[in-house]
Amino acid sequence: QVQLVESGGGLVQPGGSLSLSCAASGSWFTIYPMGWYRQAPGKQRELVASMSSGGNTNYADSVKGRFTISRDNAKTTMYLQMNSLKPEDTAVYYCRAVRQNREYWGQGTQVTVSS
Repeated sequence: QVQLVESGGGLVQPGGSLSLSCAASGSWFTIYPMGWYRQAPGKQRELVASMSSGGNTNYADSVKGRFTISRDNAKTTMYLQMNSLKPEDTAVYYCRAVRQNREYWGQGTQVTVSS
């Protein structure tokens, strides 16, 4: 079984911070999470941040300077540190991994930024 599990979402006030994590596991092979996506109500799913196997990062313009993507040494757990959160960051956040032309998604974790 291949699985991606996100955690760390919740309700936070504007200006606050949250840290998300994504844990990857596979029964017969290892998968590596590569990026965070989010989907707000009525909107398309969008890339938030990605990280290559070599450590190169890419961020959506809307989160640059506020969010930081990182990964553990085994590259099986991925994190998203979110600072200075805004109401427009409210969305379901998803973890994505790709292996051998197969795409894997987590179940998502809800992030709500509201006072």
